[in-house]
This record gives sequence, C-alpha cells and structure tokens, in this order.
Amino acid sequence: MSQDAATEGDLRNTGMSLKHDREWDYELDRIVEAIDERDATRVGLQFPEGLKRRGPAVADDLRELCDDDVTFLLSGQPCYGACDLDTYLMRRTDVFVHFGHSPMKESEKIIYVPLFSNVDPFPILEEAVEDLPEEEVGLVTTAQHMNRFGEMVEWLEERGYDVHTRRGDDRLTYEGQVLGCNYASADIDADQVLYVGGGKFHPLGLAMEHPEKKVLIADPVNNVVTVADTEKFLKQRYGAVHRAMDAEKWGVIFCTKIGQGRMEIAEEIIEDNDDAYLITMDEVTPDRLRNFDMDAFVNTGCPRITTDDGPRFHKPMLTPGEYRIAVGDEPLDSLEFDTFHGTW
Repeated sequence: MSQDAATEGDLRNTGMSLKHDREWDYELDRIVEAIDERDATRVGLQFPEGLKRRGPAVADDLRELCDDDVTFLLSGQPCYGACDLDTYLMRRTDVFVHFGHSPMKESEKIIYVPLFSNVDPFPILEEAVEDLPEEEVGLVTTAQHMNRFGEMVEWLEERGYDVHTRRGDDRLTYEGQVLGCNYASADIDADQVLYVGGGKFHPLGLAMEHPEKKVLIADPVNNVVTVADTEKFLKQRYGAVHRAMDAEKWGVIFCTKIGQGRMEIAEEIIEDNDDAYLITMDEVTPDRLRNFDMDAFVNTGCPRITTDDGPRFHKPMLTPGEYRIAVGDEPLDSLEFDTFHGTW
C-alpha cells in the first residue's frame, strides 16, 4: 500500500499552514482581578496544544502584574478542548485559567479565556457568497470567531440573505457555535450552511452530521473558500470498519477525562459481548494500547481520537456506531459521524 493510500482520509492531513499570524487577547486584567479577589497564591494555566509555547510569556506577563508570593503553574497535560481540563492541577490551585475554549460548564473555580481571533472574516465572506446561490443560509463558527458572529449575521442580511442561527445543546456556549464533536447549532431550516473558521475538521463533521446540506467553508485564516467533501473521510472510516469485522477480542475504551466519559455506552457494549473488555484511561494513545492483546478497539471518549488519530493505531479503532456495524447489529450504510452531547 502506498503512503498516499494509507493516509487517505486521515484527518491529521486536513489542517493547513497559517497564512495570517494571529494575536490573542489573554484577558490578563480579568485574571489578575480574580487572583486579587481570591487572595490566590497558586494559579494554574492550561493552554491547548497549539498555544502551549505561548504559556511562559503569559506567565511572565502575569508575574509582572501580581505580587511576588503568587506562583504560576503551567499544565503539561494534553489539551484539545473545554472537555479536557487538567483536574489534578485544578484541585491544587486557587485559580485555574483555561485558555482557548469557551465554557462547557460554568464553574467558580475556572476562568475560561476563549482567545478570540483578530483575523478579519469579511474579505473571505465576500468571496464565499459567490458560492451561496440560495437566499436561506445557516451560519456557524468556532469559539475563536464568536466575537464577530453578530457582525457576520448582519453582513449577510444586508446582502439579502435570510440567516438561520441557533444555539445547540448544553455543550455549546454560544449561538451558532460548533465543536469538533457537536454540530447541534446546524440543526436549522436551510439547505446550505456557511462555516467560518480555520481547518477542515469541523465542517467535515458537520457535513457528515447533515449530509442533506451543502457545507461551505470560509477560512479567514488561510483565505480560502472550499466545499466540505466527506468522500475521503468516509472511505477511511469504512476501511476501519471492514478491518474490524473479523475481530473477536474487543477493547472498549472509557476515557476518564472530565468531559469525555460515556460509561453507559461502554457498559452496553460490555454487556452484549462476552469478548469485550473495558479499558479505562485518561489519554488515549497508540502506544498505550499497543500492549493490549485485542483485535480491535471501540472508543467511547472523544470522537476525534478515533477520526483524527485512527490511522495511527495498530488495530482498528472504531466509534460506538461503527462498532455496531462491524458486529452486524447495524447495516453498513448507517455509518455516521460520532457526536458528543451533554456536559458532565
């Protein structure tokens, strides 16, 4: 098998290098105010993977603004979303700051700093509307562009569009917001949906969740407009399901991260299959699973572990829905994107 064939549909390949540098508002004044109000002496700072390199500079800026007796601790735990909190550090600090994501569940202990983008979305919207022939359009974006969402709605309306927006379920903070695991905000009465944001993962998931809709990607970071195409992604997922159809021993993964546990789903699989074994872990990685003598795995944690990293695992890694197909409980054409609802 060629390298291209082996990685076809691999979502790790769908990101693009940035064409616009971005600066973020770290809301230092709000953090300092919370430190003062709580007489905090230990402050935890958690950054997503792409921004961990900015952590020391943010800590330096906060040191300049705070008393000498305040200690700042940088989380080294992997972080991919608001569901991915470093609870160990959170329990051991007076103030815990989570950068890069909007609140999934309010907490007095946690300060969420979404890090809104400074990139202007309107030049790419000018280009995108050329591919939006119908008057009715749904609008969605990620937390980083929520600071301009109202302006984007008005901009489209001024150009004659009937813009449909909604807030999804409790996992979503804002109206029109989508996550990598949740696209409930796209449940709107429009056949075309405009996604404003960087990368392709979110719109691919949206297109899988709503195959009846045209999903147009307006990427203001890379200054490109594309249509979400799920063909390669589906091909990769069908391949994983087919490889797992002969599996006898199944490892059923329950993720212990605070916002990713779906124990009921894991237990259902264990109860139905005498050859299925429950494996608990916080960080699900290929190396951690390599020593388990399983023919295939089912991931009940974050769906993106399966879809982003699926090709890296030594044995097939399936979502719960894909597992049901592999064992014959559901037909092959029932394959759909695994989404996550509820908080914790």
